[in-house]
Amino acid sequence: MYQTQNPFLSFFSPLYYKTTNSNVLHLSKASSPFIHSSTISNVVQTKMHNNDHIPVHHVHGPNSKPMKLNRHHSVRYYVHRVHESLTTRVSKMICATFLGLLFIVGLITFILWLSLRPHRPRFHIHQFNMPGLTQNSGFQNAVITFNVTARNANQNIGVNYESMDGAVFYRDQKIGYTPLLFPFYQEPKNTTEVDGELSGASLTVSIDSWSEFQSDRADGSVVFRLELISVIRFKISSWESKRHTMHANCDVGVGSDGTLMTNFKDKRCPVYFS
Repeated sequence: MYQTQNPFLSFFSPLYYKTTNSNVLHLSKASSPFIHSSTISNVVQTKMHNNDHIPVHHVHGPNSKPMKLNRHHSVRYYVHRVHESLTTRVSKMICATFLGLLFIVGLITFILWLSLRPHRPRFHIHQFNMPGLTQNSGFQNAVITFNVTARNANQNIGVNYESMDGAVFYRDQKIGYTPLLFPFYQEPKNTTEVDGELSGASLTVSIDSWSEFQSDRADGSVVFRLELISVIRFKISSWESKRHTMHANCDVGVGSDGTLMTNFKDKRCPVYFS
C-alpha cells in the first residue's frame, strides 16, 4: 500500500538542529521561520535528557575553563563550620576579656604611680670634721663629728625609721661605729638632721692608721667614707610596707686643718637597699 508523505513533514525536512558547548539550541540557516516554540523546547529537553554529562558552567574569557557546579554540602560539613565559628568567637571573647583586664590593671597602676611617685630618701653631707688631725700624736684622743640631712621627697608616702647607725671607713677599713637616731617617723616632704660623733671606744684608730692620715694630709686631703645604715618601712595612710635595709654612702674629704673640703660639702650620698 502506498503511503503518502505528510506535506508538513516534507516542508520541515531541510530543518536541522545544532547544539553549542553551552547546550543552547541554535537553528541553522535552513531553519524555517514558522517553527513553533514548543517544538524547540521539546528538542532541548530531549537533548538534555540524552546527555549523560553533568552540566557545567562556562566562564567567558581567553583562559576560560569549565567549572562544575557545587552540589549541596552534607550536614556534617555545616556542623563543622558552625563548630569552627563558635570556637573562633569564644577565643576572641577570651582574648578581648584578658586584654581588657590587663589594660585596666595597667591603668590603675599608672594612676597610683602618678599620684604617689615613690622616691627613696635623699641624704646630703653638710659637715665632717676631724679636729685633732693637725696633731702628730693625736690618735689617742681622735674625734670625728658629722652632720647629714635625710630628706623624704615623697608627696604622700611617709618613712618610718626603726633604727639608724653610722660607720666611718678609711681605705675600706672600718675605724668607727655608733648608733644614731632613736626610732622616728618622717612625714612626707620633711627633712631630718642627723648628727653624729665618734670618739673613744666608738673610734678605733691605731698609730699606723694615724701615720697614714698624716701622709695623706701632707698630700692635701684625707678621704673617708661615711655609711649610714637604716632599717625603714614605707607608710601610706594606715598601710606599711615590709622592712628594708637602706645604705647611704657618703664620700668625704677633709683638708689639712681637718675640716670638710668645699667640693664635698652638700654632696648627695648614693642610696641603695639590701
